[in-house]
Amino acid sequence: MSNANVYIETTIPSFYHEVRTEPEMVARRRWTREWWDAHRSRYELVTCDAVVDELERGNHPVKEDALALIENVELLPITPEIGEIVEAYIQHRVMPDDPVGDALHLAMASYYKCDFLLTWNCRHLANANKFDHIRRINTLLGLFVPALVTPLELLGENDDEDSKEER
Repeated sequence: MSNANVYIETTIPSFYHEVRTEPEMVARRRWTREWWDAHRSRYELVTCDAVVDELERGNHPVKEDALALIENVELLPITPEIGEIVEAYIQHRVMPDDPVGDALHLAMASYYKCDFLLTWNCRHLANANKFDHIRRINTLLGLFVPALVTPLELLGENDDEDSKEER
């Protein structure tokens, strides 16, 4: 079992229970469910109250199911230092000007030294074009830089080790 920890961002429980039928949405739901059901046990999962609040505010048919999915995930405290990091991200244009959105999720994962921030937000978080800027600002702030990934990127991460053990 890995000691790696994964910060669960709002899109993960949302896509686990996605109901839209467009092929891209169906694929994201399938990959999210595959990771959650078959691979999440390899990690320590964490999130924060902002994710719970965001899911509660949502107006979607499976809101209760999405909330139930993260019911037993450890909630990390949002400290005053997190607020300062969020402000720095917004000031340095790393994230959009929304103090309870993407900047908060990145600040949480960075401050708590999460190995991965798991998200389907490929515009602001899991975006290779933004990663160098994020790394520069986190380095400037003396923060850890988590890997910003989608569930697809963590599928089968340990399969090579598993197949060696089976031999």
